Amino acid sequence: MDSTLPGGPARSAAPAFSGKVALVTGGGSGIGRASALAFARRGATVMVAGTGPDGLEETVKLIEAEGGRAGAVIADVSDPDSTAAMVAATVDRFGGLHVAHNNAGIFGKPAPLADTDLEAWNAVLAVNLTGVMLSMKYEIQHMREHGGGAIVNTASNIGAHGRRPGMAAYTVSKGGVSLLTRTAALDHIKDGVRINAVSPGAADTTMSFRPGETGADRAARLAGTVPAGRVARVEEIVAAVLWLASDEASFAVGHDLVVDGGATA
Repeated sequence: MDSTLPGGPARSAAPAFSGKVALVTGGGSGIGRASALAFARRGATVMVAGTGPDGLEETVKLIEAEGGRAGAVIADVSDPDSTAAMVAATVDRFGGLHVAHNNAGIFGKPAPLADTDLEAWNAVLAVNLTGVMLSMKYEIQHMREHGGGAIVNTASNIGAHGRRPGMAAYTVSKGGVSLLTRTAALDHIKDGVRINAVSPGAADTTMSFRPGETGADRAARLAGTVPAGRVARVEEIVAAVLWLASDEASFAVGHDLVVDGGATA
């Protein structure tokens, strides 16, 4: 019997991504790791990319322990040469690229706009927005010459859907991902490349904690702002990613799917 969520331990009798190669950026932890595991459980060969080898190697070990096939590549998505090399390494090692989940992102240090350091602003936009643009650029270049593919970008419910004080850089970067996704989707659907985004709310990852905050502290803080009354399980976010990347979503083009427990409803 298949699992009820893409992150579950069971494998589908007819994997949705069998024979496909998936690339997941930010694959060393959190949503990226859960996404990589879920793609592998659905039959994909997975390349995980990120800036730190330890987390990536752990993700690969987890996939291989379940009988999946995976590899890791060190990449800085804010750098064009590194990003091009990431895509090339995926194709060279596994023979193709059919699905990409562009998930790498950073939060940055919260501050009012007038007190935001320019270097910090540039760093957030470089990873969160330019990193998605560069990842798509090289992924699409390969996909459109090899039968097409599907791309899912991680935006956020903070950005196009909602705002928070003290988060100008993150808000602009993630709002930009939403708009970039829609623009790229129009540019490349005729090339056979289908592009969408998922916008998570607070999820059970390290990024959802404030400094020094415990799980109980976080739950109390979010209880009044999330109608569902809790943070998302990473599997709930990944379920949306896998659907958008799958053939079941073949007519979804340029969509930004919000998964935030009603926080921005």
